[in-house]
Amino acid sequence: MRARLLIAGTAAALVAAVLALGGVLRQGTATAAGDVLPTAVAAELEKGFAAGDTQAEIAGLQAELRANRGNVKALATLGLAYLQRVRETGDASYYPKADGVLHEALRLAPNDLISLAGLGQLALARHQFRSALAIGLRAKRVSPTTAGVYGIVGDADIELGRYRAAFAAFDRMASIKPSVASYARVSYARELRGDVPGAERAMALAASAAVGEKEAFAWTHVQLGLLELSVGHPLAALPHLRLALEAFPGYPFGLDAMAQAQAALGHLHDALGYEQAAVDRVPLPQYVGYLGDLEHVLGNERAAKRQYALIGVIERLLAANGVRNDLDIALFDVDHGISLRHALGLARKGHEERPSIVGDDVLGWALARNGQCRAALPWSERSLRLGTKDALKYFHRGFIAACLGDRAGAREWYASALALNPHFSLLWAPVARKGALS
Repeated sequence: MRARLLIAGTAAALVAAVLALGGVLRQGTATAAGDVLPTAVAAELEKGFAAGDTQAEIAGLQAELRANRGNVKALATLGLAYLQRVRETGDASYYPKADGVLHEALRLAPNDLISLAGLGQLALARHQFRSALAIGLRAKRVSPTTAGVYGIVGDADIELGRYRAAFAAFDRMASIKPSVASYARVSYARELRGDVPGAERAMALAASAAVGEKEAFAWTHVQLGLLELSVGHPLAALPHLRLALEAFPGYPFGLDAMAQAQAALGHLHDALGYEQAAVDRVPLPQYVGYLGDLEHVLGNERAAKRQYALIGVIERLLAANGVRNDLDIALFDVDHGISLRHALGLARKGHEERPSIVGDDVLGWALARNGQCRAALPWSERSLRLGTKDALKYFHRGFIAACLGDRAGAREWYASALALNPHFSLLWAPVARKGALS
């Protein structure tokens, strides 16, 4: 199983999947819209972004704009619809389209909150976190009593390692408007601080708030399942994941999470089927990578290599559409022993863009895999400074200890990783099991 806190590693996933970091686009932006726009406009957003309707909504908005290019509402809504298409297809070519119409709307109406919210989400999706923070702060100046702007600010602060400011922003968001978006961010903040039961309680509130909203309801139950998986409880995860897929059949994020649960239960062929279905719907890099890893552990090396090669194609397409993905590429390459010196350079660059505990962990891991374990140690220690319960980070710490000749320390960290989640990684859990016994 992939570590839950790294699931949002790719920018496509950040827009597509993770309310905790970037918002469920439809729910998050519609919530912001509903705070400042007439009910009819918010209802239009909800209608247009219903599953399967987005292309028709885009065509209708484009027709409106051909008749009146100065229609700010149509421009902003079209920008959000383009972002929704990334969610539905994984096609990053919609990012430049969204960028163009949202900036056009903002030129016509510099204080339009929906355009600002859309640009904030777009910057987060492209891993342009400093830009996202600036946009979020601008939106906050326009409307300091709108809950959604604090989500953008807090999301950017999280990725920039500004945790105190991020948690304050999430608390402010929840105090203004309890909602799926705010509860989910509170859940993530608690998870980062190692309070998994508290994270589950907050996400359960998000799930209750999402009743009647098919995708948001499914998403929250996927997150509840992933929280159970993160602490080694795959059987407890299954009811949440089944509920998500019943509410939203074919939901790619539910399929991916179910693959992880099945793998944790030892049902690798079932896991392969679920992950292939997720990739067939939305070929996000982390889905393709996990599919490759499943093929690898099943001994299907040719199929694994095909999936790994596909990741390179996807990453190049993301980069061509403005996504800064250095940290994610570095993590994949380091995990798979690909061009390790080059991967270290990418990890350093990625850490500059994302100086968070995720960035700390990936940089430390890249240094360790390059044999620079003394330099890796402080980064690994920093990655754990919030008290986050993350088995993969524990494993990295143990690997570094072993590299430094601290066999007792390595055994302790490996044992901690396995005690928290014995299925934390298809590739590295077996290494931890062997190391814990040496």
